[in-house]
Amino acid sequence: MKQSREAKLERKTAEVEISVWINLDGKGEAQVDTGVKFLDHLLATMAKHALFDLTVKAKGDLKHHVCEDVALTLGEAFNKALKERKGIRRFGFAYVPMDDSLARAAVDLGGRPYVCLDFNVDQPQIEDMKVEDLKHFFASLAQTSKSNIHLTVVYGENLHHKVEAAAKALAVALKDAVSLEPKRENVVPSAKGVI
Repeated sequence: MKQSREAKLERKTAEVEISVWINLDGKGEAQVDTGVKFLDHLLATMAKHALFDLTVKAKGDLKHHVCEDVALTLGEAFNKALKERKGIRRFGFAYVPMDDSLARAAVDLGGRPYVCLDFNVDQPQIEDMKVEDLKHFFASLAQTSKSNIHLTVVYGENLHHKVEAAAKALAVALKDAVSLEPKRENVVPSAKGVI
């Protein structure tokens, strides 16, 4: 019988209250309410294209704290849902176009957090989210999910399209990386034998 790959976590500090539930074997259904509209949009988009079911509820004193702590909590839930990471493909990559924009994502779920981001954006804000908070979101997600994330917008004109294409590319790469490899059932995908 296949083991459930889902997790629920809550984070409560003097600055934020966050609840996250994720199912890695879902249908792409999301209920997201962080109070940051562009972040809600990106999270729902990522869930849709990664085929993760996702519920995120968050409130806090500042947008920066909400964006950071949602990423920390989501990454931790993602890591918990992967358990020992047995049987996963581990690596995933994707190119995704969105109108004028093209984005590339490559991920390694090998347990070593690292992030390399280039959104090719020269403005300080997109919709209701600062670009620095957006970058910090993905860095924090990589940190607590123990993932290696390389995310690049190759080209584009529209700022919204650039970042949305990047989120979709990451989602597709994650969908492949968490998928189960029949030849590797119950085996950790590492020469070391552990992740």
